[in-house]
Amino acid sequence: MSDNDLNRRTLLRRTAAAGLLATPAMGFLSACVAGGGDEETADQAEGEKSAENPLGVDGKAPLEIVIFNGGYGEKYATDVHEPLYKAKFPEAQIKHSATQEIATTLQPRFAGGTPPDFVNNSGTKYMDFGTLIQDGQLQDLTELFAAPSVDDPAKKVSDTLVAGTVDSGTYNGKPYVLNYVFTVYGLWYSDKLFKDKGWTVPATWADFTKLLDTIKAAGITPYAYAGKNAPYYQYLVILSSAAKMGGADILKNIDNLADGAWKDPAVKAAAAQWAEIGAKYMDKADEGLIHTEVQLKQNQGKVAFYPSGSWLEAEQSASTPEGFNYAVMPVPAGASDKLAGGLYATAGEPYFVSAKGANPRGGMEYMRQMLSSKGAKGFIELNKSLTAVAGAEEGISLSPGLTSASGVLKAAGDGVFSYRFDSWYKELDTELRTATNALMFGRENADQFCERMQKKADAIKADSSVTKFTR
Repeated sequence: MSDNDLNRRTLLRRTAAAGLLATPAMGFLSACVAGGGDEETADQAEGEKSAENPLGVDGKAPLEIVIFNGGYGEKYATDVHEPLYKAKFPEAQIKHSATQEIATTLQPRFAGGTPPDFVNNSGTKYMDFGTLIQDGQLQDLTELFAAPSVDDPAKKVSDTLVAGTVDSGTYNGKPYVLNYVFTVYGLWYSDKLFKDKGWTVPATWADFTKLLDTIKAAGITPYAYAGKNAPYYQYLVILSSAAKMGGADILKNIDNLADGAWKDPAVKAAAAQWAEIGAKYMDKADEGLIHTEVQLKQNQGKVAFYPSGSWLEAEQSASTPEGFNYAVMPVPAGASDKLAGGLYATAGEPYFVSAKGANPRGGMEYMRQMLSSKGAKGFIELNKSLTAVAGAEEGISLSPGLTSASGVLKAAGDGVFSYRFDSWYKELDTELRTATNALMFGRENADQFCERMQKKADAIKADSSVTKFTR
């Protein structure tokens, strides 16, 4: 599995975790699980709560861990997180296993009432989160996030996380999933190219368009994305601009299928300004290319700015010339934007604790150890990816791209935003991909773009067969 496939999968998983998906094909689990709801398994391990043991873990109880053995491997569990748990509870026996087929391996156990305590539910063959939630299989993590952090007992675990992390795994007001890896999105460029040319990274929209003129005059395509398979990279930056202009509620309204959400003035203005970028600074031939083809052009110095996520550097490692030095900037903001310092970034790579397992308190404590500075730093060092623990990457030697991503994430502070409609409503995502290409390659204007998307959103809202979600 490529790093890009891994991060695409992560993006889908974090949104699936946030809402109950309509999955009639997953009826096997629902039909076979007795009880469902909030019913708890009898004789679950439990110890006495204290300052040293805030979650009330039975220190002698065994703990079963199942890890998805994909792009991140399993060493972070066996070499970092499990030793941290064992150091706290030396008498606890940890049973570890790893698989590339989570659903195939574990679905019979959940159906039979003998689930493992902790699961990294990822990969292409993952268990459906919606069905698990519906059947009462996932532990409510409210107590975990409210518990004191390992590093600073004066802070709750939730206070140590990057903004939006808890929300990314929340359904109907309850957090059920920990999304652990954090991806930063923005406009990527070669730091070497910019230094060689003497170009300053733009801070405002006016500076951005002025620089694009300079780049164009230098014979380099100023801006590009792959229209054939990745227009969602581009609609992400359009909606990022809208959120910066009108605030993060713009995206929540779109997610919630709110009346007129796509006709909000901020959405229309964002579409209009990006349509102008398409008309003036893009190569129309890129509509027929896939992401790796456009990314290669950037590695060859033929493209300046490219919208993507922080997996880009790893994905292009084989094609990137030495000294290219990936860097990222947030989508530039206008002078009057409400959320000028905002950034699209989101947590992914999901983990859960089994509500009907033998040791759910141990599973939550295992998560608490993952969310310690030692747990997060160990993961970062092994997998070269940022985590949802704020600032955990500090003091670690990072690649140029991750160093840059870490910097813009830190600068954004509480101004991190994201959307979920893309996985909640597949038809809306499909329509937006087509509409984005039509906008960026000059076949439709901003008014037509907004009208088209509002029509599709209204149709989905009116369709009684479509399960609706809110955030």
